[in-house]
Amino acid sequence: MRKKPEILDTRIVARSRLFRVEAVNLRFSNGVEVEFERLRGSGSVGAVIIVPLLTPETVLLIREYGVGLERYELGLPKGRVEPGEDMLEAANRELMEEVGYGARKLTKLRALSLAPGYLGHRTQVILAEDLYPQRMEGDEPEPIEVVEFPMNDFEDLVMDGEELTEGRSIAAIYMARSHLQRRSNGHG
Repeated sequence: MRKKPEILDTRIVARSRLFRVEAVNLRFSNGVEVEFERLRGSGSVGAVIIVPLLTPETVLLIREYGVGLERYELGLPKGRVEPGEDMLEAANRELMEEVGYGARKLTKLRALSLAPGYLGHRTQVILAEDLYPQRMEGDEPEPIEVVEFPMNDFEDLVMDGEELTEGRSIAAIYMARSHLQRRSNGHG
């Protein structure tokens, strides 16, 4: 296994309400020194993305505006883990705010990174089952549309559609399907 580079210096070069950009000076094991920039969150202790199963065959997706792509996009509910908040509590809160359901059963699947070359952020994938109607007020600027979608048609949505392109949502649904299949086969 390779030896990690030595961090020589870290400094903040830009800051916004949600992010800070850090310059990181590194020395690699071969002596080469390089400065990289990385994006960090400001104030959050992580994030969650939730795979809410209305039934074992039906996932609840949301359609909301994504300013990065300047269009409405299907995806999974997601959000920040607030300081002092447990990851599963955050997942249930986000589910209630964005989808209008709570979950009696929440399972941590694993964490995903987005772009580890420059983004120091992980999103924890949470499977939500045994849902019940429960709405909490969220911080969304407009009501979020909730879409019931058959798990069996997921490949068609990913491969043939343009509405679901976010990698975290796609990976999380595949992970949830694999987890459920392993569980039904007695492997977890």
